[in-house]
Amino acid sequence: MEQHGHPSTAAHATPDVACYDSAMEEPIRKQLLPGAIVEVTQQIPHRDRVWTNRITGTIIAYEQKQTGSWFAHSKDDKLWLDRLILRKEDGEITSLNLDDYTHLEVLSPAPAAKLPA
Repeated sequence: MEQHGHPSTAAHATPDVACYDSAMEEPIRKQLLPGAIVEVTQQIPHRDRVWTNRITGTIIAYEQKQTGSWFAHSKDDKLWLDRLILRKEDGEITSLNLDDYTHLEVLSPAPAAKLPA
């Protein structure tokens, strides 16, 4: 089984599921289309533990957006983050920043009618 993602989340990987880690691969990025169902596991490291949050939902949008960070010293002096907007099963809309501690699995691709030609 090929493992993807951050080393601490590799145990959650499955062989037939696309996964995202901090070095987003183009084939995975192309799957982040409206209508795809994904499971996102995010981890926040603490000194003596890790807080883990898992969210499953349908993609509304995937985008790269600027932060207001003045210290980023990147394009236009802004830090660009991958952001994923999901609709959870209960209808709640949530926006996630994808970072080095994010593990993403595409559970179901976007409907065929929405895929680019």
